[in-house]
Amino acid sequence: MNRKLSIVIPCYNEKENIRAIVDAVLASPIEDKELIIVDDCSTDGTRSVLKNEIEPLVSRIIYHRTNQGKGASLRTGFRHATGEVVIIQDADMEYDPGDYPRVVDPIFDGKADVVYGSRFLKQRRKGYLVNRLANQMLTALSNGFTHQKLTDMETCYKAFRRDIIQSIEIEENRFGFEPEITAKISKKGIRIMEVPISYDPRSMKDGKKIGVKDGLRAIYVICRYH
Repeated sequence: MNRKLSIVIPCYNEKENIRAIVDAVLASPIEDKELIIVDDCSTDGTRSVLKNEIEPLVSRIIYHRTNQGKGASLRTGFRHATGEVVIIQDADMEYDPGDYPRVVDPIFDGKADVVYGSRFLKQRRKGYLVNRLANQMLTALSNGFTHQKLTDMETCYKAFRRDIIQSIEIEENRFGFEPEITAKISKKGIRIMEVPISYDPRSMKDGKKIGVKDGLRAIYVICRYH
């Protein structure tokens, strides 16, 4: 398999973080990679940073004309990916691009078709208690419908063979993407491999965007797509 990796970054109002995460992605230990950023109509000056500093550094930046949500941004990014494997990278600094090899190598090596990087597998649980409990509940509910044995359904680090992710119609526009894609992958009979990753959580005060409404939507999505 060609070992080109497509990294899709959905981005919304990340002026303070976007350059740092791009630099970290570019420094990651994957030689053949393309970086696709989808700006979801940022209003905080992120677009200025993208246009003035980052456009020459990356493969492609796509600018949404209206704010649509993470799922919609990923849908756009996946459509433009050309690598054999595609991984999602949030624009904040919670996840370390240095972990890419452990997440994507099982796919490149033909040992898996989909890999999730788990923040909780074989390691001490990190993150704020409310978020951890919500994640545990949603993951358990998702597992009940999909018959997977995941420890972290809501993780950002999801990697796919490109032909698989481009074959799935993504309907959820916001954070409902996570349970939706898990359900649809499972319906295809594809086992999801999990590998442990590092994690540096941030709070709502620090700019974390997922909230209670997204958790309730996730429950609906789990039931809808099972």
